[in-house]
Amino acid sequence: MREIPFRNHSEEGLPAHVVGGDPDWYRRCVVYEVLVQAFQDSDGDGIGDLAGLTQRLDYLAWLGIDCLWLPPFYASPMRDGGYDVSDFLQVRPELGTLDDFRALLRQAHRRGIRVIVDMVLNHTSEEHPWFQASRCDPDGPYGDFYVWADDDSGYPDARIIFTDTQTSNWAYDPVRRRYFWHRFYRWQPDLNYANPAVRAAVLDVMRYWLDLGVDGLRLDAVPYLFEAEGTNCENLPETHEFLRACRRLVDQEYPGRILLAEANQPLPQVIDYFGAVGAEECHMAFHFPLMPRMFAALRRQDATPVAQIISETSPLPSGGQWALFLRNHDELTLEMVTDEERAFLLERYAYHPRMTANIGIRRRLAPLLDNDHDALKLMNALLLALPGTPILYYGDEIGMGDNIWLEDRDGVRCPMQWSGDAHAGFSTRDPDESYLPLVDAPEFHAATVNVEYQLRDPDSLLHWMRHMIRIRHRFADVFGQGELIQIPTGNRAVLAFVRRRPGAEESVLCVNSLSAHPQEVRLELPEQARGALVNLAGSGPQRLVTEGPVRLRLPGCGFIWFAATPLPPDRRVTAGRPDVLPAGAW
Repeated sequence: MREIPFRNHSEEGLPAHVVGGDPDWYRRCVVYEVLVQAFQDSDGDGIGDLAGLTQRLDYLAWLGIDCLWLPPFYASPMRDGGYDVSDFLQVRPELGTLDDFRALLRQAHRRGIRVIVDMVLNHTSEEHPWFQASRCDPDGPYGDFYVWADDDSGYPDARIIFTDTQTSNWAYDPVRRRYFWHRFYRWQPDLNYANPAVRAAVLDVMRYWLDLGVDGLRLDAVPYLFEAEGTNCENLPETHEFLRACRRLVDQEYPGRILLAEANQPLPQVIDYFGAVGAEECHMAFHFPLMPRMFAALRRQDATPVAQIISETSPLPSGGQWALFLRNHDELTLEMVTDEERAFLLERYAYHPRMTANIGIRRRLAPLLDNDHDALKLMNALLLALPGTPILYYGDEIGMGDNIWLEDRDGVRCPMQWSGDAHAGFSTRDPDESYLPLVDAPEFHAATVNVEYQLRDPDSLLHWMRHMIRIRHRFADVFGQGELIQIPTGNRAVLAFVRRRPGAEESVLCVNSLSAHPQEVRLELPEQARGALVNLAGSGPQRLVTEGPVRLRLPGCGFIWFAATPLPPDRRVTAGRPDVLPAGAW
């Protein structure tokens, strides 16, 4: 692979919880989700591993990533991508060892990259020793670690989450001869959080990984921890009480670390997972309702769905932060939209039955957008500009494709494409012996879509992503912690807003066209966006000086970011210079 001009790494790069630093780091960073098994194989067995990921940290630092999110890499029979954990305290052997994980943390921290890991709270694998003891010794110390019943009639109001594979939330166990409760696959029995011993055991697991030095925990499937008759078994008060205990643990024993809630729920219920002053819960939560509306807006060529969900999003408690994403390791979930919106999205983005999974679409970002690089740039620009912390999915920075013919959600979990060689630079193993096949669609084949090729092309998607991430880091206070002020555009296809932080010298004006065709827009700029405007990214004039309205012309799927600096009181709007245009000029 071509040499990348990496920076020199020293121990000065250690994160806040080691040397002291920025308590708001999680609001200022750019997160990169990477499946360990998919990124880099270091030992030639066809499976990515922790040592391989460590070898690629310089690439991530060059890209501008300052936080990694690792989905489960724990011991697991791998019937649900690792979310069926059989031992919370051990690394899956094919991925490496605990020493390999310590080395990854140490090397990431040297580069100023923090690491957050998944914590699967709701359930375990049926192969977990806790469940084996529970089924074999009902009167023993683990007999009540899971939710058991004599029949399958309990909690009838709880919905089935995996509707395409599961018909009940109960499964019969022939060993214990009773039914056990599971909100996901039948081989993932739910833990019984009504048992104090379970709560204590889970807190100990959290301590274990925080003691190793991780910077945060993504709490998987948090709405489903407790059950109660007469409810849908989601978002129960007991769940929030337990999360407050988790937050107290972090604040008191591990200051500077964070909790990220995965709660695929309507906005009012999601906001509850932040807690309140004096009763804090999670620092961050995913904004699930936003993501599908971004895709809907693009296909409707109408910014209204995005503008509306922004307006409906209530302010967060102090220190709270949204986690934003376009795609991840799961399907593009359509749970948080109306039936009409879901039908539209499925029609426009999942025209083949193999493209759907559960209530969603199992496709990567580039195939979803028909490999249209203008649309890819627009959607990523929105991701980086909207309020919250952006999370990128590995390979999306080069426009990787998917494989809809693989089972479940494996189609979006194929090996990373580093180069155009036989195994895409991912492994020295024969490609036929890889943990998953390479993407073989012609327009997304590793021969043409890979890191090495895009490094040589200054106009590539990879270089564009790096440029945009650098701009976001320059304005980290504004984008990460600032408010958003929407600007009326008079054009349904155009979304315009100002990102600003009170007291900051500069604001950022963002104008985005969701139309595939050129659009004109006249903006009555609010006070926060008046003055000297300097083009940071996108199409349009390089500089403007304006104290009033401004007209812009955007190409199809075009966007523009302006840095806005207030004018001194004695500065007047002038014309006659090519880089300074009067208000209203093109």
